[in-house]
Amino acid sequence: MAKQKKKRNKVYSGQGAAVTRPTVTRLNAVQRNKLQQWWFDKKRIAKPVLIGVAAATVVIWLLIELVRIIFRGTA
Repeated sequence: MAKQKKKRNKVYSGQGAAVTRPTVTRLNAVQRNKLQQWWFDKKRIAKPVLIGVAAATVVIWLLIELVRIIFRGTA
């Protein structure tokens, strides 16, 4: 099998190249208190942790109720 030719990955910047327009970045200043700023910064980590804690709490509560029903029935 013949060796394949390497594809060109360099951007063409000669005379006939497409004109690149500058990108505009728009920013909004927001006033936040300390708790809001903490939540904004840590939201990506805090949300799954809170969901996991809530799920664990529900499972533990259901297990406690199940044990309570089982032992109440035998007594």
